[in-house]
Amino acid sequence: MRRPGTRLSVRASTGSLQVAWLLLPAAVLFCTFFLLPLARLALIGGSGPLGWKAYTEALTNARYLDSLLATLLLAAITTIVTLIAATISGVFLSRHQFYGRGLVISMLTLPLAFPGVVIGFLVIMLAGRQGLVPTLTDALFGDRWVFAYSMTGLFVGYLYFSIPRTILTIMASAEKLDPRLEEAARTLGAGPLRIAIDVIVPALRPALFAAGAICFATAMGAFGTAFTLATRINVLPMVIYTEFTLQANIAMAAALSFVLGAITWVALALARTASGTNVAAAG
Repeated sequence: MRRPGTRLSVRASTGSLQVAWLLLPAAVLFCTFFLLPLARLALIGGSGPLGWKAYTEALTNARYLDSLLATLLLAAITTIVTLIAATISGVFLSRHQFYGRGLVISMLTLPLAFPGVVIGFLVIMLAGRQGLVPTLTDALFGDRWVFAYSMTGLFVGYLYFSIPRTILTIMASAEKLDPRLEEAARTLGAGPLRIAIDVIVPALRPALFAAGAICFATAMGAFGTAFTLATRINVLPMVIYTEFTLQANIAMAAALSFVLGAITWVALALARTASGTNVAAAG
């Protein structure tokens, strides 16, 4: 006669086997499309004339380091400005019903349908040599303000596709905020600014970290917009493209790509760790 403990052990082993079979397709896809290409990329990065020193070259060479720092700075500024704009707009839209609200949300999220190249052309139409801003400034001040082909133009383009992604996350989280917390703070004499700092922002912290991490990672690796505006833009994706196509330096392009991916992954991991949990966001 089989003991109850034995039956439980058999059931547990059967359940573990079923879970393993269910996870097998995901594991195969993960290894095939992520681990193996990443390992191959790392090996290619160390196969050039510099060998494995290509990775230290990516962090010490003045040209590569300047482009990396410019990319980090641009991604950080884009993330901060995007979070501020998306938080204010997202909280407002989640709490107010007005005529045309659906149209406003649709217009704010419309850039999600555009690839980076199209966004680059929109920036050129706005601030290119024959764009709207230079035409207006020429008529008003006698000077054409052209900034489409600079880091400022790239920053505008990054904002254009970052805000729609972020605002949807903020709106979804803001709808779950407990209004009783704000009522309690208002009863205790807190003003609107104090309520926003002490109640709303902490409650939205997980969403802010998650949206900010995605925004930062997207800005770090975005290529289409930078390629369209790349007259005087020195960001790392463009340097990688130049090394790969114009210089035929495949090993250095791979090393730079690996470094870019590693930095982005670290940023995502830190954001996930810092977000934690927040019960105040529960309705």
